[in-house]
Amino acid sequence: MNRIKKGDTVEVIAGDDRGARNIVLRVLPKENRVVVSKVNIVTKHQKPVRAGRSQTQAGRIQFEAPVHISNVMLVCPRCKAATRVGYQVADDGGKVRICRKCGEAID
Repeated sequence: MNRIKKGDTVEVIAGDDRGARNIVLRVLPKENRVVVSKVNIVTKHQKPVRAGRSQTQAGRIQFEAPVHISNVMLVCPRCKAATRVGYQVADDGGKVRICRKCGEAID
């Protein structure tokens, strides 16, 4: 079970965007990275490519690059604090993520 999932609100704790809070757009578990909205914006210079019917947009394209998962911290929806994630076994036998600060279930 991953400690950060798509749709979670996270806070960046390291790097140029330190302190920014936003929503996770994608999780890349094999690379241990997450893509966070409006964080780690990079500019890619792209030439126009006309391959068949599809065309790629030319010019300077800005997009969110992945951030390492260790550089973000989950924000608890109840106490609104950046917190570590704990796990607790639920009544049905599944694991539930919990906030380490307030003890409330996150899922």
